[in-house]
Amino acid sequence: MAGIRGGPGQHLLFYPARRRQDGDRGARVNFDKAFGLLDASSIPAIAASIVTAEGEQVEHQRGVANRLTGEALTPQHQFDLASLTKVLVTLPEVLALISEGKLSLTTTVGEVLPEAGWMQEGGLKTQMIAALLSHTAGLRAWAPLYLYPADRSTLIQRVLQERQFWTGEAGPLYSDFGFMVLGAVAERLRGQPLDELAAKRSGLTFNPAGPAVATETDPWRGQTLQGVVHDENAYAMQGVSGHAGAFGTLGAVTDLARRYLNETLLPPQILRLARQEFAANAEVRRGLGWQLSTPDSFGGNLASPEGYGHTGFTGMSVWIEPQRGYAITLLTNRVHPARHGTAGEIVKLRREFHDAVHSALSK
Repeated sequence: MAGIRGGPGQHLLFYPARRRQDGDRGARVNFDKAFGLLDASSIPAIAASIVTAEGEQVEHQRGVANRLTGEALTPQHQFDLASLTKVLVTLPEVLALISEGKLSLTTTVGEVLPEAGWMQEGGLKTQMIAALLSHTAGLRAWAPLYLYPADRSTLIQRVLQERQFWTGEAGPLYSDFGFMVLGAVAERLRGQPLDELAAKRSGLTFNPAGPAVATETDPWRGQTLQGVVHDENAYAMQGVSGHAGAFGTLGAVTDLARRYLNETLLPPQILRLARQEFAANAEVRRGLGWQLSTPDSFGGNLASPEGYGHTGFTGMSVWIEPQRGYAITLLTNRVHPARHGTAGEIVKLRREFHDAVHSALSK
């Protein structure tokens, strides 16, 4: 079914898998409340979609790609996906290597990258792939690598000398460093840079040449970023890293969400493994790469226990409901023209938008 964009009173003839099992011939689903929440937001550019495993989808977009110039938002505009890079680029590459037998969850970083941790005993060299994927390797969340000018190769080697700052026994601690390392693992085993791997499997781009949605007016770089990665560390790595840097249109991200949902991106068994719980604490449950559903997760109060997803700092999110048979994509540029003052809005908007979609599809 073709996507439908925007407009009050528009409906979608939706066929979620569970309704087909119930013998329903389809039901008109009204997403006006969900899309109305997006229209009421102060965020300059928003694009969203709901898609089923069968490929039926509805889309909605509104706003401007650049508030400062008034450039109109189009379906061809690419969004800076920030940390969605972790699950839409790096995770599929690592899972593919595991599925092919070229890597395992118990493989250590040192087995693939022997230069890891050469300046110290233990540390990153002994950490397993599973720990990196589930954010339990004990690595710091972040550090300003971009303040130490160096080429991409040198910066990766710097990351490979990271010390373990805490024990993973306490549960997951979200870390950009872990996915920087995973990106390097994929590059080493494939013998290709991550952006080339992404172009083949996910269809996402790094350092895009086409139209892109603006993000921050960045005093460090002296410009309003548009088609230039917002994440400073990814920028220092020439725009290509395992933790951030990918760009994509709403259509491209929706297609990846659908391929996760219908288990065609990779063999189904490896995709199901990734959404099993590998680590948890009082605040979050983690699969391999993915954040799993909890009452307080960004999936909303009405998300199912089986739901899972991921967010991105620039205002991105994907939420997938495997049992209910649909996936929700929300792309924004909430950091345009400044990053400060919008974090609370996007957190609230994600949960309310997801709950409105869940509610519409439950009727």
